Parts: sequence; C-alpha cells; structure tokens
Amino acid sequence: MTRVRRGYIARRRRTKIRLFASTFIGAHSRLTRTATQQKMRALVSSHRDRGRQKRDFRRLWITRINAAARAARENMVFYSYSKFVHNLYKKQLLLNRKILAQIAISNKNCLYMISNKISK
Repeated sequence: MTRVRRGYIARRRRTKIRLFASTFIGAHSRLTRTATQQKMRALVSSHRDRGRQKRDFRRLWITRINAAARAARENMVFYSYSKFVHNLYKKQLLLNRKILAQIAISNKNCLYMISNKISK
C-alpha cells in the first residue's frame, strides 16, 4: 500500500489552538484536547466578564460619588446620591457617573459647585 500524505488543514487548526493557548500552564498549553477545552472556557469567561466589568465599574463610580456626597452632607450641600442624580437629570446636565466620580476624586469643590447649582 502506498503512503498517503495528509493535508495541512488539521495541523493548521491545531497550531491555531496552540498559539491561543501558549500562555496557559502545563498540559493546557501542550495537549490539543485540553488546550481546546481551556480555549472554550477562556472565551466563555471573557465574554461573561465583559458585561460584569461594566457593572463593577458602574458600582465603583456610584460608591465614589456617594462617598463625596456623604462628606458634603455635613455642609448640607446635597442630601443623597439618588437625589443628586435625580436633580442632575431634572436640570438636564449631561454628566455621566464616570465623569462625576473623577470630579469627586480630583476636585471636590467642583462637585460642591455642581450640587449647589442644581439644588437652587
């Protein structure tokens, strides 16, 4: 029986998987089957965590704004985070939570000025 030369398609597929899994540890980067399983698991995790990252950052920004609001409550500038955001929407100020959190960290006086403007 003559020798059959196989095609390159399967080897190319395995090479692609190995390149993706090259940073994995142990058999997960060397063996094709486990590398394929780890690749699927990694892609599922990355897809899930992209949505989770958005939620986590939004929670962080809200916490920072609320902390600044708590510090300002002693001066009775604005009462709570929810009222502050509600007044922002009422006055049609287009500042998202990310920008407000950056203002709260870097320049609290600016946040106090904004709250005074919207409360009047």
